[in-house]
Amino acid sequence: MKLKPLIIALVASACLPVLAQSQLTVVNFGGANGAAQKKAYFEPFEKSGAGKIVPVEYNGEQAKIKAMVEAKKVTWDVVEVESPDVTRGCDEGLFEKLDWSKIGNKSDFQPAAVQDCGVGTFIWSTVLAYNGDKLKTAPTNWADFWDTKKFVGKRGMRKGARYNLEFALMADGVKTTDVYKVLATKDGADRAFKKMTELKPNIQFWEAGAQPPQFLVAGDVVMTTAYNGRIDAAQREGKNLQITWTGGIYDLDYWVMPKGTPNKDLALKFIAMASSPDEQAEYARNISYGPTNNKALPKLDAKVLRLLPTSAANSKDALQFNISFWADQGEALEKRFAAWAAQ
Repeated sequence: MKLKPLIIALVASACLPVLAQSQLTVVNFGGANGAAQKKAYFEPFEKSGAGKIVPVEYNGEQAKIKAMVEAKKVTWDVVEVESPDVTRGCDEGLFEKLDWSKIGNKSDFQPAAVQDCGVGTFIWSTVLAYNGDKLKTAPTNWADFWDTKKFVGKRGMRKGARYNLEFALMADGVKTTDVYKVLATKDGADRAFKKMTELKPNIQFWEAGAQPPQFLVAGDVVMTTAYNGRIDAAQREGKNLQITWTGGIYDLDYWVMPKGTPNKDLALKFIAMASSPDEQAEYARNISYGPTNNKALPKLDAKVLRLLPTSAANSKDALQFNISFWADQGEALEKRFAAWAAQ
């Protein structure tokens, strides 16, 4: 009779590692993107019986990943990172190398989505946005963004050198195809900062993606730089916020696995599922970010495709964010920007 409780205890203890293994911590930037990922990725993954998702929001702090990896106490399994962090983190040994044979055919993906340590999960764009209820004449380009006489009022801009220096050069007449060639020179960087100084009295900086639509709705700014998905989310809530796509800067976010994740196999299974055509198409229906798996595009209707940064109309005069340029010169430009902003 005494054997029965012992058997139950042994069975229970044998199950514990299985239960622990089936829990996956997935880290993203939250907001509208987080909600879309929940619908397209987290819920189907859990319904498949593969495991339970524990979602965590962060603001891109690579220092947290670095600290976990160095301490060998990794509690995050899959993390969404921005493009400059993929190659840097891979070079520094912070991320696991990926087994692409378990993810999909590399040829199915956008070339930029295929990295040693990361899989591009969506294509997004930083664009010029305005409130259609408050601004009757639509701005058509970055020169209009800088024209404070024609369009009186404050401008919202992300606090940092990235994107703003490119926009400044476009506002100053540099073609999208020449932006990085010009910005790579000392004269080009000086030109960009000079143009930023022209607008400085009218700039209201933002740091979180939720702020630009809030600024527009409140009337704090007359136009702003913004992530296109945040404007899309506001439109779905009935706000008359509009996008000018000319000169938008598109980029990718990536899934990575911190080095030493205890759930590597399950993490890879999640990344594979979130990279499949059906799931990526569902994600794009929930937020206007473009799929990286090209086989997802035929699954989307014309209305959804029209709103993506990757549509022909929206991308015809767009600029692809140059990861290598910002990896090489980003630190110096960000320091210069911080000093300029503090003046």
